[in-house]
Amino acid sequence: MATSTGKGGETRSEARSGLLLVSPTLIYAVLLLAAPLATVLFYSLSLRDGGFGLENYATAWSDRINQLLIMRSLTVSFSVTLATVVLAYPVAYFVSFYVKPERKSLWLFLITIPFWTSYLIRVFLWKVILGYNGVINSGLISLGLIDEPLQAINYNVPALVMTLAHAYAPFAILPIFVSLEKIDRSFLEAGRDLGESQIMTFIRVTLPLSMPGVIAAVLIVFIPTVGDYVTPDLIGGGKLPMIANRIEGTLLKQNNRELGSAIAVTAMLVVAIVSVVFLLLNRRFLKGAK
Repeated sequence: MATSTGKGGETRSEARSGLLLVSPTLIYAVLLLAAPLATVLFYSLSLRDGGFGLENYATAWSDRINQLLIMRSLTVSFSVTLATVVLAYPVAYFVSFYVKPERKSLWLFLITIPFWTSYLIRVFLWKVILGYNGVINSGLISLGLIDEPLQAINYNVPALVMTLAHAYAPFAILPIFVSLEKIDRSFLEAGRDLGESQIMTFIRVTLPLSMPGVIAAVLIVFIPTVGDYVTPDLIGGGKLPMIANRIEGTLLKQNNRELGSAIAVTAMLVVAIVSVVFLLLNRRFLKGAK
């Protein structure tokens, strides 16, 4: 009995030590994440004339503009995610499989160089590059390929996708690289020994084993791009607002915290549902690959 009590006391002591260890992070997360979310949820359920109800959500969901902006946000985010992951995977694959181990840290260092500058500055640079009198138009005119600046390369969805894909590329490359590094190279050798071509070995072995990194990259890119409002405002020239711009305008310009919060919660729910659906489809894909 004494021994049992001692073990129980030791377990409780370890639990207290673990709680003390994570408590600063827990408090930080509650103050900076949970509290703001609870505040937004509170405002979304509050009525301007007093009381609580779901009228704000009814207004947000029935508004045709909100519906169109959510669809545009999802379309742009899907496009950015697809472009970013498709372009990031070959880079991560090259660094993981073809770069010498002693030089991988240098390549990772180069990949993180864009983080040295502000996100806003990078967006402004793309505005300079794609602008009416920007680098591309000036270069094409100086080469005699066009007579007047092209207007089709700015203030449109492709320009928005290009800018966001560049901004989030490092976020996609790094998790895919980590996932590729964890793959046991003997699995690939076994596939080749069994007569599989390099392409089939990649499809049947490398790609499924690297899917955790791909999932991480997809979620890391998809979730923040849905809520991006700086890039649509600058690159879109105010002509391509997304749902985040609608939320910002409702909260700050119209000073309607209740409706703005309801739109924000709605956007979060849509993103959560799409993310869960993607995870379920990916799980089915992994089971089928096995």
